[in-house]
Amino acid sequence: MAKYKHYDYSQKSLIPISLEEQLIPGTLEFAIHTLVESRMDTSIFDVRYSNDDAGCSAYDPKILLKVVLFGYSRGLTSSRRIERACRENVTFMALSCGQKPDHSTIAAFVSSMKDEILPLFRDILLVCEEEDLLGGTFFAIDGLRLSSNASKEWSGKRSYLERKQEKLEKKVKQLIEEQVEEDKGDDDEGKGGRSSGLSNREKRIEKLQKQADRIEKFLKKNGPKMGRQGREIKSNITDNESATLVTSHGTIQGYNSQALVDSKRQVIVHGEAFGDSQDHHHVPPVLDGAKENMTRVGYDKDCFEGKILTADSLYHSSTNIKKCKEEKLDAYIPDREFRKRDPDLRIKTPVNPKVRKKFTLKDFQHNEARDEFICPEGKSLKIFQKKVKSYGVIYRRYAADKKDCQGCQLKPQCLINKKAKRRFVSVPLMGASHNLTKPMIEKIDNKRGREIYNRRIGIVEPVFANVRTQKRMDRFTLRGKIKVNIQWLLYCMVHNIEKIANYGVNYGAT
Repeated sequence: MAKYKHYDYSQKSLIPISLEEQLIPGTLEFAIHTLVESRMDTSIFDVRYSNDDAGCSAYDPKILLKVVLFGYSRGLTSSRRIERACRENVTFMALSCGQKPDHSTIAAFVSSMKDEILPLFRDILLVCEEEDLLGGTFFAIDGLRLSSNASKEWSGKRSYLERKQEKLEKKVKQLIEEQVEEDKGDDDEGKGGRSSGLSNREKRIEKLQKQADRIEKFLKKNGPKMGRQGREIKSNITDNESATLVTSHGTIQGYNSQALVDSKRQVIVHGEAFGDSQDHHHVPPVLDGAKENMTRVGYDKDCFEGKILTADSLYHSSTNIKKCKEEKLDAYIPDREFRKRDPDLRIKTPVNPKVRKKFTLKDFQHNEARDEFICPEGKSLKIFQKKVKSYGVIYRRYAADKKDCQGCQLKPQCLINKKAKRRFVSVPLMGASHNLTKPMIEKIDNKRGREIYNRRIGIVEPVFANVRTQKRMDRFTLRGKIKVNIQWLLYCMVHNIEKIANYGVNYGAT
């Protein structure tokens, strides 16, 4: 007969644990504990409390900050999961010193850090400077598009949302009529009263009506959402400050999280989240925020003068280039055509003699009297837009009639996009801020410019890889730009604290 060791769940046992010994020097949790205790000024939270003489004692902000930062480093952005970790995970127990803050306390603490988050971020940045982790001479800026706590299915222009509301109300009306007819049938057949509880149809009616009421409430409270060019863009009922963003992983509803990174140890000197998919206007606010941060940690006001800044072609705009010039930055921001001009990056494809060459602007004749363009098939392209600005150049756009393009035999040669319904011709009129764009193109096209620009990807991309992949910070859980920006700066703080833990000589690095 088999013989097994005896076990008894009712047996009592005491396990002695030293919380302090769980925080091992050289680990991220040790760095978080040490920095929060000794270098981060949490007295800025004191004004929130007025419980000196009466009321319950509050959780110390140091405890809450520690568990939030460590939770974010483990991919735990949910306050409920952080609460659970404080009850089950020894490291969280050590950081919270055995205390067990509930999820509502943690959530309220994070979402209310509007005034405290930047001073705390600067405290960490000051330690990075003292530990000689900042070079202060070479910077790279880029954006990470992260999903927000909102669904893109609830996005659309005002006219679309109005139509959606009408469809929902029409469906509700139809379901109610079906329910009435069903009830009449039950009464005529003498089946007695209806069964208790809501039927599936009634539940669906209630759900659809709530959705229709939600859209109606939003439309009454908010007008059309306007973009920078004065045109209406998509609103979002759940979080109207978020935006529809196109990423390599598909289209998401989220925020464009910007970071300015120092090249020496890839420390983030400033971060800010924007509800804007385009990067044409992000350099000025990010540089202003970084300049304020760096002056607070001991740098001069002209700390960017003569320093290098790199950014990808999405940042190539007169607004961004002008700001770099004002700060006297040696900026390298290529236009979208720079790869075509670079012989090392140009993709050489074999010429297929059977494939006809695509038409260019030279193949279209201009009728000056009528201000029209005539295509190779003899059809007219009339003015569609008198002035449209794109990447520092002002164009005039001409468009063909859809009917003319539909049955045209030359369509394969004319339309680059096979799915396009008609041909557009863009004629450059003049360079917008030509004195800014042209010198930038000349800088990028020479050998030194390419060498400097090529360093960008090795500076900023690993930062986003660490934040998104290693720390599993791939979406925001709060709503609204202010609260989302709090979370993004907390993400940036976790990244910078890890740099201190790995390279700082006084905070656990081996």
